[in-house]
Amino acid sequence: MTFVAESISGRPAGYRDVFGVREFRAVFAAHLLSLLGIVTGEIALSVLVYRVTGSPLLSALAFALGFLPYLLGGTLLAGVADRAPARRVLVVCNLLCAASAAVTALPGAPVAVLLAMRGFSALIGPVLAGTRSATLGDVLGEGDLFVLGRSLIRIVTQGAQLAGFAAGGLLLTAVSPRAALLFTVAGFLASALLLRFGTRRRPARAAGRADVIGASLSGARQLLADRRTRALLLLSWAPPFFLVAPESLAAPYADAIGAGTAGVGLLMCGMPVGTIVGEVLAGSLLSPRARERITLPAASVLLLPFLLYVLRPSLGWALATVALAGLGAAYTLGLDQWFVAAVPEELRGRAMTLQTAGAMSVQGAGMALAGAAAEYVPAHWVVAGSGVIGTLVVGSVVRLVVGSR
Repeated sequence: MTFVAESISGRPAGYRDVFGVREFRAVFAAHLLSLLGIVTGEIALSVLVYRVTGSPLLSALAFALGFLPYLLGGTLLAGVADRAPARRVLVVCNLLCAASAAVTALPGAPVAVLLAMRGFSALIGPVLAGTRSATLGDVLGEGDLFVLGRSLIRIVTQGAQLAGFAAGGLLLTAVSPRAALLFTVAGFLASALLLRFGTRRRPARAAGRADVIGASLSGARQLLADRRTRALLLLSWAPPFFLVAPESLAAPYADAIGAGTAGVGLLMCGMPVGTIVGEVLAGSLLSPRARERITLPAASVLLLPFLLYVLRPSLGWALATVALAGLGAAYTLGLDQWFVAAVPEELRGRAMTLQTAGAMSVQGAGMALAGAAAEYVPAHWVVAGSGVIGTLVVGSVVRLVVGSR
């Protein structure tokens, strides 16, 4: 195992040191290219399905299928991340996603095929994300550079979503949705090339030729059977389940306070902006030890700002509230350090895949549950309730983490 926690000068590592690693630059750029393609493709596919069918339900389903298969793929295919060389997995996953996007761009492709390809890409998603996270441990070591590398991946994910939705909307004013989907194809192909020629070939982490599903399920059982790993997984899943409430209810809340469609867009941006600021500040200003010290306190209070929704805040105050909650997501930097230290190296790929799949799945479930609750009570009460219940749930998980030490 390699531990890298300081820069060459002996000072604590920073984001600049992470970018100083050539392989990380390739992984980072590949992720950015594929992510921009994904976000553009999400908008284009949703618009395309709506234009073909005129159905808001099917258009929404085109978005939802980006979440629903995550748990299935993360559970049944996680073994791929450890049973095959990481570079090969990353390149093949990108090529498969490119092929899927190319099928959706074909003229006359039926709606069922469009939705199936969307689900197929989401099925591969957790394997791609989990393998990439595990690869960061190989490229950056298991110390602070790894933590900052994962932080940069999260930051660019949030930033690319903001930029990608805006760019995708502008792109669709100039080209057709099917033509816009070609940008998704190009993004995945460029990502595959960067990974193939910008990263080293490393052997598989786990020996043996067990079937993928068997290896995936056995790895999940091993991870969940360990008290420490199970508690850390729960801490990575519980907050996101509740954090999505304001975003999922942005439209009805903006309508209730008379903020219009512009208000919806602003409310959707609040959480990503807060998350980016929180991660940058924690990664730049705090030492590794300080980031670990704030992990449990930050996780315990990050949902409390939602209680301000009881007052049915104006757009400005609502935006400040969700951004403040986003700041608390800085707890993930310390959590990453604990998680990589707790997981055996031969299970790292499966652990990262399971963690990613769970996080995506609980967000989808949280969106659905918040929407269902808002059918019966006003949106601002649902968000406030998420703050109360979420704080209690996360507090219980924090106690599990403390008890697992």
